[in-house]
Amino acid sequence: TSHSPASMTGWTPSAVAASVALFILAGLCEVGGGWLVWQTCREGKPWWRALLGSLVLVLYGFIPCAQPISDFGRLYAIYGGFFVLLSLAWARVFDGFKPDAGDFVGAAVAVVGVLIIMFYPRQGGGVESGGIGMVFPGGKR
Repeated sequence: TSHSPASMTGWTPSAVAASVALFILAGLCEVGGGWLVWQTCREGKPWWRALLGSLVLVLYGFIPCAQPISDFGRLYAIYGGFFVLLSLAWARVFDGFKPDAGDFVGAAVAVVGVLIIMFYPRQGGGVESGGIGMVFPGGKR
């Protein structure tokens, strides 16, 4: 990571709320974009759904960059738990999928994993000070 522990702070309620909102937005874009592509390739829906899904997936790629978490691997590990939950919820709402006990247990394990990774006490707390924002080429926010 390019951030020193001195530039890191702990979680605040506003940082948690912003981070969770970004994880949910990223998940909706990834699952929704993937579902649109799936609809074209597997369900025979019109080509424009795959195109729209691809554009949504490109948007998804930028959303995690706005997270206050400085470590790529940790960020994506946390996001993975959100992805599990959002995938099951999306399938329930849009495809009529009915989760079974194994789905619920697996999702609960994923959520526990997210909470451990996200809030485990570590030096600096793992959250960037100075708020949320992307760094563009040249180091400008």
